Amino acid sequence: MSPSSPPPTSPPPPSNRLSRLPLPLRHFLGHRSTPRPATERQLTISIWSFVGAFTGLSILQAVFGHAAVFRERNVPGIVASYGASAVLSYGAITSPLAQPRALLIGHTISATTAIIIVKLFSLLPPANSSSLYWLAGSLSTATSIVLMQLTKTTHPPAGATALLAAVDPDVRGMGWFLLPVVLLSSALVLVTALLVNNIQRRFPVFWVEPVVPAEAEPSGALSGRGGEGGEKGTVRMEGSRASSVTLGQVRHGEV
Repeated sequence: MSPSSPPPTSPPPPSNRLSRLPLPLRHFLGHRSTPRPATERQLTISIWSFVGAFTGLSILQAVFGHAAVFRERNVPGIVASYGASAVLSYGAITSPLAQPRALLIGHTISATTAIIIVKLFSLLPPANSSSLYWLAGSLSTATSIVLMQLTKTTHPPAGATALLAAVDPDVRGMGWFLLPVVLLSSALVLVTALLVNNIQRRFPVFWVEPVVPAEAEPSGALSGRGGEGGEKGTVRMEGSRASSVTLGQVRHGEV
C-alpha cells in the first residue's frame, strides 16, 4: 500500500432483520443487541441442557404416541435419531451442526434420500429386497452425508434418520409418511430449543449462515505501523477478507 493511498475502509456490518421485530420475539429467536459473555458457567449449561432435552423429547413422544393420526399409521413414539439431535440442540447449542438450518434441512434430506433408495430396492424380487436392506441403509446414509455436505446442512443425527428409514422395519414401513413425521419432529425440537435455550443462553447462533465480522484494520509491520521484531502482521488480501500471516510466510511466497 503506497503512503499516498487513502486508508481502506471496513465494510458496514451486515444488517439483521430480526432487530426489527418486537423485543420478546427477537429475544427468543436468538437476537441480542449486545454480545453475551463468551463463557457460561458449566452448571448453567448442564441444567438447561437437561431441561431442554427432557422437555423436547417428552413433547415428541406425547405427540406421536397419542395423536390418532399417527397411531393409526403405527408411527413409532419417536424416531430414535432425535435423541442424538437433542444432544446438539440442547447441549451443544453453539455448534454449527446444531443450528436450525442443519437440523431442519439435514433430517429432511436424509429422510427423503432414504425413502427413495428403499423404494428402488423394493422393486427387486421380494426374496432379494428383504435381504438387501442393510445395503440400502449403508447407501442411504452415505448419500445423505454427501448431500448434506454439498448443501452445507450437515447434522450428524440425520445420518441415523437415513439409516433407520432403511433398516428399521417400523420406520421403513411408514414409507413417504416418514417425511411429515420428520418435518414435524424437527419443528418441535426447534421450537422447544428456541424457548428453553434463550432463557439464560442464546440460540441459534445463526439461522441461514454465520455472520462474518467486519474486516479488521491492517496492523503490524506489513501495514507500516508494526513494531521492530514483530513476526506477525495483517495483510489485506484482494477481495473482502483480511488474513493474519507471518512475515516469514510472505518472504517465502506462502501467501
